[in-house]
Amino acid sequence: MVGMVAVWILGFFLIIALLLLVIFQLMTLADLEFDYINAYDTSSRINMVIVPEFVLQGIFSLLFLLSGHWIMFLFSAPLLYYNARLYQKRKHLIDVTEIFNHLNVEKKRRLDDLELVGG
Repeated sequence: MVGMVAVWILGFFLIIALLLLVIFQLMTLADLEFDYINAYDTSSRINMVIVPEFVLQGIFSLLFLLSGHWIMFLFSAPLLYYNARLYQKRKHLIDVTEIFNHLNVEKKRRLDDLELVGG
């Protein structure tokens, strides 16, 4: 019983961390859109947190898989698969030279991540 509570508490903190990372990325893209920061700073800030976001998502999914919470694992599996495919295709990082061309796509991707993580 105590182990299950620990899993849920750890899952809660992982969700909070994932939400904060996605919100940070959205705020950085909004700052770029309103011309508060330049493209280089935006891409370096976002690229700095993408891999930790993917790792946290993997830990989150693995936690539910190993603890026997199959439904929660199934809820997190599509985002984990999507992130793994982005990483394999090397499309997970934002290019400084193309950031303005893909700004709306990147914002939409982060909003989708926020929806999948936040429920």
